[in-house]
Amino acid sequence: MSHDHNHNHNQEIDTGENRIRLAFFLNVFFALLEIAGSFFTNSVSILSNALHDLGDSLSLGLAWYFQRLSARQRDKLFSFGYMRFSVLGALVNSMVLLIGCVFIISKAIPRIINPEPIHTQGMFCFALIGITLNGIAAWRLKKGDSVNEKVISLHLLEDVLGWTAVLMVSIVMMFYNMPLLDPLLSLIITIYILWNVFKNLKNTLRIFLQGTPEETEVADIEKQLLAINDVTGIHDLHLWSMDGLYHVLSVHITVARNMTLQESQKLKLDIRNCLEGLGIQHTTVEIEQEDEICELTDC
Repeated sequence: MSHDHNHNHNQEIDTGENRIRLAFFLNVFFALLEIAGSFFTNSVSILSNALHDLGDSLSLGLAWYFQRLSARQRDKLFSFGYMRFSVLGALVNSMVLLIGCVFIISKAIPRIINPEPIHTQGMFCFALIGITLNGIAAWRLKKGDSVNEKVISLHLLEDVLGWTAVLMVSIVMMFYNMPLLDPLLSLIITIYILWNVFKNLKNTLRIFLQGTPEETEVADIEKQLLAINDVTGIHDLHLWSMDGLYHVLSVHITVARNMTLQESQKLKLDIRNCLEGLGIQHTTVEIEQEDEICELTDC
């Protein structure tokens, strides 16, 4: 693992931390504003959104902590470093988002059955503020590549879509008495968010369970390695991802002839250069002769 790789990865983490910090403070500020606004407008729907945003603030705070922790260097406790903690943050956030969706559904269904009057002017004003603040935060986090930032971005996307629905409903209800629109739109948006949560959760669990990166095919890697001069066989190949961005591979390579130290070093360098081109940053290579017995042929 080179200094450049460490430097670039830490730069990505630092930038991601800044984006998450901005989203956290925006969300906390707006959640407090919503609570005050719910009493001012006597709107239960705004109070529900305030509770949901406070839940988002909690998950954003956890994500910020885990993202910061993931920038720490390796030590005796974690030999690969702490970058995997950002994945833990993504998992926690996914769970919070699932709970939030269940809460919204539990509020929307009774209101579909028994619609309640809503303060449309208050809804309209808070919708504009909500779209602006959450939109800024979502746009900033959209630039991030880590699974942590993607899941948080989904939180904020939920808020942007939710407030867009509130804006549409408030405009319609200024002219027509149709309180049923509010819970119906909330239910549709929540179902859409749930679908995306399950997709992100699947990716996060794949990283946790050390599955191969989704965008990488092991068969392609083997084909590329076998095309390198002097490589006659491959076995005990393992590929996993630390955080969705930083991929790790270990492999045993067989060669047909005895090699000098310089030749084996050159072969390892060729293999690492090949794998770096395939998006694998950390590689461990063991070279063996064809007649050598390896106990890890099919580990």
